[in-house]
Amino acid sequence: MKAALFTQYGDPDVLHLVEVPDPVPGPDDVLVEVKASTVNRLDLFQRAGSRPVPQLPFTPGLEAAGIVLQDANGFRAGERVLTTRASQAKGGGGYASKLAVPATDLVRIPEGVSFEQAAAAGLAASTAWGALFDLGKLQQGERVLIWAGSSGVGTIAIQLAKNAGAWVATTSSSAERAEKIQQLGADLVINYHEQDVAATLQKAGGVHLVIELVGATLQTSLDACALDGRVVLIGNLGGQQCTVDTQSWRLKRVTVIGGSQVHTAPANEEHVLQLIARKAINPCIARTFPIEQAAEAHRVLASGKIQGKLVLLHS
Repeated sequence: MKAALFTQYGDPDVLHLVEVPDPVPGPDDVLVEVKASTVNRLDLFQRAGSRPVPQLPFTPGLEAAGIVLQDANGFRAGERVLTTRASQAKGGGGYASKLAVPATDLVRIPEGVSFEQAAAAGLAASTAWGALFDLGKLQQGERVLIWAGSSGVGTIAIQLAKNAGAWVATTSSSAERAEKIQQLGADLVINYHEQDVAATLQKAGGVHLVIELVGATLQTSLDACALDGRVVLIGNLGGQQCTVDTQSWRLKRVTVIGGSQVHTAPANEEHVLQLIARKAINPCIARTFPIEQAAEAHRVLASGKIQGKLVLLHS
């Protein structure tokens, strides 16, 4: 089989598409032929060496959608499946053409959902669902602020919150990005370079829930909350350190909840895939690349100029 992997850390050119042995499924595994996978920030960090990998050579890729190759562990040959834990599978990560995936890490892809859509939803959708509903306990009619509206998690979270009957505000760095985010259904898009996020939301009565993806903006999230608000902290796109005013936090009785993509569940992915099948939401795919162009996909993601997910297509 083929796999796009790296044998040393470095720039995107260290990624090479090579022939490697097919994975041998264990007793709990299902053999999957990969049709689509995604490029995530973690892939770039691992390739550059800022997030060292268990061993070299290494095949990156968290998410993979494909076809079951043989009956095993409750799955039948020909079924379409998704895993968001491809990097833990035998055969490497999602940049490989075949994976031996534990059956517990697979969800079935409903009719009407393409491999590209499933892969693009993947971990971002599971994270967004977990943050909004499992941790954030979002209720119909509540007001929610979702930071980084053009990120993978942000684009899905906006649609999920609107589908649940919430009033949704989000943030953007430019008018161009704001226009695209508005098309996802957000009620208010705040350009944080030009507007005071917290003051703008307090004029609307404050928000009941904040999905905090930046980390460094935690104080702003606290200030944006209404009394007894909740903040779910699931990302540190702006850095891991920040200073907060504990007095304002205490007096507003805001609950801050920590979350992580590590704690997402296959059930969350199933919920989102069903919504995609019903066309209630649609994952945002910025561009697709053949797996042979994985290095170029890394360059595009690193540029910071895309909105939505980058998907790798496997022939």
